[in-house]
Amino acid sequence: MKRVSAAVIITNHKVLITRRSPNQKLAGFWEFPGGKLEQSETPQQCLERELKEELGVGSSAGEILLESIYQYEHGEICLIAIKTVLHDTSFTLSVHDKFEWVKFDDLLNYKLAPADIPIAEEILKTHLTHS
Repeated sequence: MKRVSAAVIITNHKVLITRRSPNQKLAGFWEFPGGKLEQSETPQQCLERELKEELGVGSSAGEILLESIYQYEHGEICLIAIKTVLHDTSFTLSVHDKFEWVKFDDLLNYKLAPADIPIAEEILKTHLTHS
């Protein structure tokens, strides 16, 4: 099973999602940015590396919010959602063609990658009941 880290980045009551480019797996789907763990990497180290590679920004990855296991056609993944703080927001997109800062209650209106949906639901449950 592939282990993948996903950044939950919340600023001003909005969460960051990114859309996969047409030439990528899951093209056109929106997701929480992140990527595959390399050997001997913690989920947090992976996320900080992936955000630098895919968005061109530094970040600080914190606590794990939840893990979502999903069986895709190409294999099973364990998606690890991690609270993350960006050091800046001047993005340089590489595997994504678009990014959006989305209000919590609009999150499920986007075509999210299936493994990301439980994370979106957890964000809604946590933030809509506490705001």
